[in-house]
Amino acid sequence: MAKKAISRASAKTAVRKKWAGHGTSAKTSARKKIKSKGRGTPLKTKAKARPKQSIAVSHHREEDFKADGLRTYAKYRDLGISVATHGLAQAHVIRLVGPCNPAEVSKLHYHDVEFQMVYVLKGWVKTWMEGQGETMMREGSAWTQPPRIKHLIMDYSDDVELLEVILPADFKTVELAQ
Repeated sequence: MAKKAISRASAKTAVRKKWAGHGTSAKTSARKKIKSKGRGTPLKTKAKARPKQSIAVSHHREEDFKADGLRTYAKYRDLGISVATHGLAQAHVIRLVGPCNPAEVSKLHYHDVEFQMVYVLKGWVKTWMEGQGETMMREGSAWTQPPRIKHLIMDYSDDVELLEVILPADFKTVELAQ
């Protein structure tokens, strides 16, 4: 039985016909210009350029721990990130002053931030986070807290030190009734 030779063009036509009923049709590879259905010329919005960041170097010095932060039971060592990033982020080392007084520290609250991450440098801290429950964090533990998540500190060791990174540098903390 002799095989019938099929030209490339007729083979393409046959494939097009076969698939025509399956919701696809033969299309050219040329792109068509689509006219905007909107009225008038769209407004051009230009993203605001961030100021150029600088290098921040921070070396450990005991005198840099200040009791001038968010919590009265903590001392903070600013790492210079806020100034270097023009407020994009902030980072500090936090020492929670012991012994822990749950009546003072266990206040339900949230931070109006875009990002928050905590790393335990030394000691331990027991936290409660909405949707997570109680968690014991020890030296080497790290966690993120999604924006506006309700949380509190339940207890901590007398020697606890935490590294905290927050975006943006300026944010609001809201204390909630329990």
